Amino acid sequence: MDFFGYILLGLVVIIALLIVFYSVRVIPQSNAYVIERLGAYSHTLEKGMHIILPFVDRVANKVSLKERVQDFEPQPVITKDNVTMQIDTVVYFQITDPVLYTYGIHNPISAIENLTATTLRNIIGDLELDQTLTSRDIINTQMRVILDEATDPWGIRVQRVEVKNIIPPRDIQEAMEKQMRAERERRESILRAEGEKRSAILIAEGEKESVVLRAQAQKEARITEAEGEAQAIERVMAAQAKGASLLSTVTIDNAYLKLKSLETMEKVADGQATKIIVPSELQNLASVLQMGKDIVSKD
Repeated sequence: MDFFGYILLGLVVIIALLIVFYSVRVIPQSNAYVIERLGAYSHTLEKGMHIILPFVDRVANKVSLKERVQDFEPQPVITKDNVTMQIDTVVYFQITDPVLYTYGIHNPISAIENLTATTLRNIIGDLELDQTLTSRDIINTQMRVILDEATDPWGIRVQRVEVKNIIPPRDIQEAMEKQMRAERERRESILRAEGEKRSAILIAEGEKESVVLRAQAQKEARITEAEGEAQAIERVMAAQAKGASLLSTVTIDNAYLKLKSLETMEKVADGQATKIIVPSELQNLASVLQMGKDIVSKD
């Protein structure tokens, strides 16, 4: 084989390798290839290894079946009360039909952006400023339903739509900040007043309880003192009654009384008095006592 033969053989090998490389396609997971044959749609290749006809089939579009997130630039919208604001949205969507996505519309991402802007303007146009600021969930739900229905012929399913930012004009922002500041100050004043009121109530209740406890203590002290005095009086009266009872049961004869009188006179006689008057009864008693003593001495 001459030199030109080797060159020709090499070209054949290279062409064969190129044909094999072109014909064998390995499709990754969550991807799909749209195949055209002689300019018309032929079939769709999903994950795995596939072989296409060289110079006849071509890959018209490589489509990712994963969920996508598209963040669009802020769009100017006008509310029902003629307030112009900027709103940007985030759209989560997924391609369900690669063929419709390829042949249904040109530049589907741009179409979704424009559709989102027009839908947002229509929805915000029916709401006032305050409703727009407080109705994000309603706006998200309405936009998702409208976008999903509109993009269904394109092989796209809108999973959800989120209003990312709502930017009102600067003067509206300043007015809202003043309103929020005033509202916070009002709440602070109310909380402070409620705290002072509660503190005054607690102090009054404490003073009331203190007065009540003091009065109860004084009452109990007086009751205890009165009970002590009553017990003392009862004991004194009981002692007097007992003494009277004993006196009523004791009988003292005249002889005993006369004898005690005589002993008393003897004590008086021991003093400095020069004259003592002795009653006759005592004299008789003395005589009797003397006679008793003489009789005893004789015995």
